[in-house]
Amino acid sequence: MVQLADKDLISIQETRTLLKNAKKAQVALAQLSQGQIDTICEAIKDAAMANLERFAKMANEETGFGVAEDKVIKNYFASQVVYDSIKEMKTVGIVSTDETKKIFEVAVPMGVIAGLIPSTNPTSTVIYKALIAIKAGNAIVFSPHPSAQHCIIETVRVLKEAALAAGMPADCMACVTEITMEGTAELLKNKDTSLILATGGEAMVKAAYSSGNPAIGVGPGNGPAFIEKSADIALAVKQIIDSKTFDNGVICASEQSIIVEKESQVAVTKELEKQGCYILSADEKKQLETMMMTPRMTMNPKIVGKTAVYIAEMAGIQVPPETRILIGIESRVGHHIAFSREKLCPILAFYIEDDWQKACERSIEILNKEGVGHTMIIHSRDQQIIKEFALKKPVSRLLVNTPGALGGVGGTTNLIPAFTLGCGAVGGSITSDNISPLNLLNLRRVAYGVKELEEIRDTINSAIDLKPTAKRVSEPKLDQATEDQLDRVTDIIFEKLKNQLNI
Repeated sequence: MVQLADKDLISIQETRTLLKNAKKAQVALAQLSQGQIDTICEAIKDAAMANLERFAKMANEETGFGVAEDKVIKNYFASQVVYDSIKEMKTVGIVSTDETKKIFEVAVPMGVIAGLIPSTNPTSTVIYKALIAIKAGNAIVFSPHPSAQHCIIETVRVLKEAALAAGMPADCMACVTEITMEGTAELLKNKDTSLILATGGEAMVKAAYSSGNPAIGVGPGNGPAFIEKSADIALAVKQIIDSKTFDNGVICASEQSIIVEKESQVAVTKELEKQGCYILSADEKKQLETMMMTPRMTMNPKIVGKTAVYIAEMAGIQVPPETRILIGIESRVGHHIAFSREKLCPILAFYIEDDWQKACERSIEILNKEGVGHTMIIHSRDQQIIKEFALKKPVSRLLVNTPGALGGVGGTTNLIPAFTLGCGAVGGSITSDNISPLNLLNLRRVAYGVKELEEIRDTINSAIDLKPTAKRVSEPKLDQATEDQLDRVTDIIFEKLKNQLNI
């Protein structure tokens, strides 16, 4: 118990020291020019590119998740693709000017970013977060997931070494090495943490948002894929399989269920089987359900990032060796319905609905139970139905005719390339953006006076004068006799006044 307590204290102290040093270093980083910042980012990208395969193998071997070859692609995406998307971005000094409105904007770094790194995408997330944090003029302190700490620490070391050689002030990039829950809590709550960039499990994201510091977090993904009857079914199935088997399904934007209309059920099922999917019998589905979730109804870590064949063997189910995805026919949605939940592995639920309207309702039900605000996929050639889905689905990304995993992160779409995908207010996030450097800085707006108080008053008075007069109820008109009588009374009163005043 003493040793555990000592480790907790060491972790807390290390975290405090890293944050304190990072805060000082960030002041120096904020003084650099745009060109100097861009040089450092290019060096980070180059260092990552030189280690794509090594980082991928390290992550795969340490975590046991995914496919090393696919992790190479993710590392390339996080380095070259992300770099290309931000290299021309203005993030230092005056970043925009509007001569007509007489306003200009100055980029202001947030300070020190706390970068929480998951075990599912460890090295690629480090590369991505390092680039966007430094590009925005921020220091960053990484907190590794314990099951991926070695590959994360090594990735930070390599990137930091390259950044220092390119002119980055020391301590602008750091990584916690003594990893404990207490140390992570210190990172989240410390006053020197300016912003938390949280990518990981639901508990981690919740902790980030309840820390008292600003946070950008990502909730769980649980994206349904609707294959509408007008779709190219063979292509839709191929794209879903490409997505769900990429790195064995550990990207949170990957599909978690397929929804079809009754009239397409047979065609879609045949295509799924033709392309290597295995449709589970009712008994096999029950067998698999018993080990998909833990007793607390959280995802079983033993199936995360594993192949379909490996998972089937764990469940005692015999499948062909070429099986790519396990599919269970489902009709229910809920916290205790394993197939309706997020499954970061090659397992899909299969829902059959009467028509596209019912499919629309089913997808909303799935998302509202888990994954609200994240991502959904639709395969369709009917633009009107696509628009109907866009208007009603509680997601931040509706992907059309593209693989979910690669489309959501901006690989097969023109969305901003990112490994942190905001879920919007409906998903408990501060933003619905794919997170870029622009989310990691504030804008100081400088606005020149363009009118005086008198002009504002004149404008208001003119507006009031131009308003139509309220219609009044007409008063009864006096007849001529009554008017004559009033005239005589008036004359009498006037004569009396003249006499009294001696006029």
